[in-house]
Amino acid sequence: MRIITEDRLEALAIGAAVLGTGGGGDPYIGKLMARRAIQTHGPVPVLDPTEVPDDAVCAMSAVMGAPTVLVEKLPGGEEQLQAFRVLEEHLGRKVTHVICAEVGGLNSTLPIVAAARTGLPLVDCDAMGRAFPEIQMSTPTLYGIKATPMALADDKGNAVVIDAVDNHWTERLARSVTIDMGATAFIALFVQSGAQMKASMIGGTLRLAEAIGDAVLTARRDKMNPIEAVLSATGGFRLFEGKITDVERRTVSGFARGRVTMDGTGPDQAATLAIQFQNENLVATRNGDLLATVPDLITLLEADSGEPITTEELRYGYRAVVVGLPCNERWRTPAGLDLVGPRYFGHDVEYVPVEVLARRRPR
Repeated sequence: MRIITEDRLEALAIGAAVLGTGGGGDPYIGKLMARRAIQTHGPVPVLDPTEVPDDAVCAMSAVMGAPTVLVEKLPGGEEQLQAFRVLEEHLGRKVTHVICAEVGGLNSTLPIVAAARTGLPLVDCDAMGRAFPEIQMSTPTLYGIKATPMALADDKGNAVVIDAVDNHWTERLARSVTIDMGATAFIALFVQSGAQMKASMIGGTLRLAEAIGDAVLTARRDKMNPIEAVLSATGGFRLFEGKITDVERRTVSGFARGRVTMDGTGPDQAATLAIQFQNENLVATRNGDLLATVPDLITLLEADSGEPITTEELRYGYRAVVVGLPCNERWRTPAGLDLVGPRYFGHDVEYVPVEVLARRRPR
């Protein structure tokens, strides 16, 4: 067991935003909420999955909706606790351990808030190894574990419990409810035993996020290159560097959808990059040639500081470096690609691992 204290939140938020591939919600908001929760309720114990009893009752705490809305509609905090309590009432038993839905952005720090406020331990794992836009895009789905019963709560005091036939229907119904709640809702879902959690979840992702954040902060302090620090900590690849010249972004069906275009600088001068996103960055092309595609991670980092840029923060004139990181191996299986591959998102390209594409690029 280890302890997450207030002084670890900065590194965790930076690393989670890198892994969030542009989505998962604004990490700054989550950092502030986690800081207040720790100040009020004390540090949060974090367990390795192997330390959790097989008969434990584990549940995810997260937020659902369009990241662009969360920037303008800040959460009050009670919504998250309400979703947890409503889920427990429906189950007729208490949750014993909090787990993360995704290690990206806001959804990596919100479980810290839930753990602090409920007095429960947090488990160092998540269900994606990154961020994805839809509920069924979780490793428990690959193991036949249902997302429901699932509780949703909003800032007005409304709460809804969904019990769906499968996780695709859970996403469809929950998305409709979330839109009615104002395009954002706090959720509690994917109730699992400790034994199921150990089999289905990706362990060590919170520690990885901290390590990435520590690498960036150390590079800044020592006046080293923070981009190289991220690549070293993740085994990632530099894909492109340039200036944002155009952003198309709209909120559609509870998602932030759009495209960002960059003109190259330095080694990429005279080239153009385009990234398609749905909350998270999905497909990156350079002059029409594929650089990386979901489920691998595509992340924009501010060129000088290495600060991750989320999709709701994209602005004309930002100078950024685009990096590609290999995804968890489970997503590279046929079942994983059926669930989160580029064709699921409507992109008519074959998935090729980012490291293979990197080797093919001319130097």
